[in-house]
Amino acid sequence: MTQPVAGAANTWDDLSDPGQSRLERGRPTLFDVLFFLLLSAGAGVALTHYSQAMDSYEKVILVLTVPFLTWLGWLWRPLRTLMIAMALAAGLALWLYQGDIARADQAFLLKYLLSSQSAILWMCSLFVVATFCYWIGLASPTAAWLGTALTWGAVFAGATGMLVRWREGHMLGPDIGHIPVSNLYEVFVLFSLVTALFYLYYESRYATRALGGFVLLIITSAVVFLLWYSFTRDAYQIQPLVPALKSWWMKIHVPANFIGYGTFSLAAMVGFAYLVKQHGQTRSWLKLMPLFILGVLLAAEPMVFRTEGLSATWMLYFGIGAVIVGTILLFRKPISERLPSFEVLDDIMYRAIAVGFAFFTVATILGALWAADAWGAYWQWDPKETWALIVWLNYAAWLHMRMLKGLRGTMAAYWALVGLLITCFAFLGVNMFLSGLHSYGAL
Repeated sequence: MTQPVAGAANTWDDLSDPGQSRLERGRPTLFDVLFFLLLSAGAGVALTHYSQAMDSYEKVILVLTVPFLTWLGWLWRPLRTLMIAMALAAGLALWLYQGDIARADQAFLLKYLLSSQSAILWMCSLFVVATFCYWIGLASPTAAWLGTALTWGAVFAGATGMLVRWREGHMLGPDIGHIPVSNLYEVFVLFSLVTALFYLYYESRYATRALGGFVLLIITSAVVFLLWYSFTRDAYQIQPLVPALKSWWMKIHVPANFIGYGTFSLAAMVGFAYLVKQHGQTRSWLKLMPLFILGVLLAAEPMVFRTEGLSATWMLYFGIGAVIVGTILLFRKPISERLPSFEVLDDIMYRAIAVGFAFFTVATILGALWAADAWGAYWQWDPKETWALIVWLNYAAWLHMRMLKGLRGTMAAYWALVGLLITCFAFLGVNMFLSGLHSYGAL
């Protein structure tokens, strides 16, 4: 079993630029102050011009968001640049709209770049290309650098699209606009952005791009689902909220939930990379079968997304997924030589699960409070609630075994992969196979 990186900082204390000491982070610069003032001005404009669209809870959330985003920008400097770029791009989009949603098909920049649908499509394209670049980057550092740049570009495009979509809903009608985290289309965008941002942080923190191809595979899978769901169900269209979702609880419960989903997914793919590295010198395919079967199971899950019979789209997806898993294992030796050390892989896996577990715990508590507000009871053993508890217990056990029993290496990596299967069922499987109070999220 491997050991954690020597002298590694606490999970919550090291969210900073590589090499930046805690003492340096403790002294805000003039730019930190200017960034806070800029965020405060933006919040002031929103409160002045759009207060009629917000209730008192939403206004409080907006005000509290200012110090929170300032804190995040202080912890990780690239986030400030991203947020400023997003604000400028979204501001340009809103200016081009001039309050008329019909201009989405009239103004060139809106039609091809800045409308929510266009920006999110750009996000999807950039993530797919970035995935290829990261894999090519195992042999060519230039391609790996391009993978990082494209991933940042995808995050920028997707986040801008979400901001613009928020305003587009309000332009459609006063009863239609809402924060874009209410349906599968929107939360798959959120999942992709969260997973990518956490990956980019760890890429910077550990100065390695070798994991990009692994993590981007799960994001590309989400992109494939997003595109399929968009064009087969017209899911990109903005619809009024169902009554059960008309609550300010949604604005904090859903993002916290998907930080958990995103980091659990990242940990699983890092676990996959760990096992590939471990089997780099293995010649027996019999020893590789458990890993291959797990990879194929993850690729097979979307085959259930169908209306009648087997979907040709998801059969093709399954076939390609199985080939990708097999190809990675076939070339495991050269891939393993380029992956970070076991200690680094184990450390990233632990940190991702620790952060995800913290946010998933908060999301579960918020969900219980929301349930009490909406249905009069904190817990009713609804299928979604039950499977959320199963996910929570799974990762609680993982962390317990690590801290008290020294869980490391192979078992931790396999457990993280199995955890992703459990999380996927809790996220989508419950919606498809089990009815309950959360049936409004059915496929």
